[in-house]
Amino acid sequence: MKNIIDAEETPAAAAVQTLTVDEESAGQRLDNFLIRHLKGVPKTHVYRIIRTGEVRINKGRASADTRVNTGDMVRVPPVRVATPSVHAPVAPGREFPILMEDEHMLAIHKPAGVAVHGGSGVSFGVIEQLRQARPGARMLELVHRLDRETSGVLLVAKKRSALTRLQDQFRDRETGKTYLALVHGQWPSNKKVIDLPLQRYLLPDGVGEGERRVRIAALTDPGAQRAITLVRVARLVGEFSLLEVTIKTGRTHQIRVHLASQGYPIVGDDKYGDFSLNKRLAAQGLKRMFLHAWRLQFIHPSLGKPQTLQADLPAELQQFVDHVQPPPPTPI
Repeated sequence: MKNIIDAEETPAAAAVQTLTVDEESAGQRLDNFLIRHLKGVPKTHVYRIIRTGEVRINKGRASADTRVNTGDMVRVPPVRVATPSVHAPVAPGREFPILMEDEHMLAIHKPAGVAVHGGSGVSFGVIEQLRQARPGARMLELVHRLDRETSGVLLVAKKRSALTRLQDQFRDRETGKTYLALVHGQWPSNKKVIDLPLQRYLLPDGVGEGERRVRIAALTDPGAQRAITLVRVARLVGEFSLLEVTIKTGRTHQIRVHLASQGYPIVGDDKYGDFSLNKRLAAQGLKRMFLHAWRLQFIHPSLGKPQTLQADLPAELQQFVDHVQPPPPTPI
């Protein structure tokens, strides 16, 4: 698949830019603000110039998750913006199963195998396809993210005020996020809380900067962040345990690494899993990671009322569950 940007095109002249944050952009994370304004600049480069301190807000350093405010002056170092190729793929318009929708936001059931946005070798994702399907929409912005191979509840804001209020809830850990995960074996009943710091790192043999991975670390290690995961056994499924996993922190790959650290990797996980088991299960029909964003609780950004959204297991996961533990026969 070709990248959106054709590297053979002549790049635009590079120069220092100063971007002024308008009311429509107020409340956005710095990384999202830059990605929106620096069309044609790879996301990996955007994160690099933030990380190295080359991006400044009102002459001060800032991190990717810093919120910009109306009137902020954002200094951007010289970046080479390639001219989009006429041969670049255009995101096909696509609607996704809707769990709820109103004038402020919508919630969809994201399928596995689809990235939430383009970048890192992916030309387009859910948000680009949704925008293409709804050309009249004034605004469609991701509220949060899910891994490409994770299915389930995904929120999209239709108004800037809704985006800000919802993202504030995620940042302040005011949302309830519960996933369904399948692991091999019987999960120990005494393992209810996993409180282990996580640290991101890059594999040296990856592409570009390296492939992103996460590992257990000491809280004093550089870049380590506290991560808390709550685990409850929903039920045993044959030789597997179906877990309800609630995350109190939203770290990259948190559930995957935490469960694997206890000796119970998620089945089908191609990064932290049991690869020989995955191969055996693929022959039985499980060709993806069994991790599903099942339930999301939050406060509606306009109504101020608690909302609970739930996405049933997608067909391919339910079929596998039925395969390893067929449902009891229906009474005659």
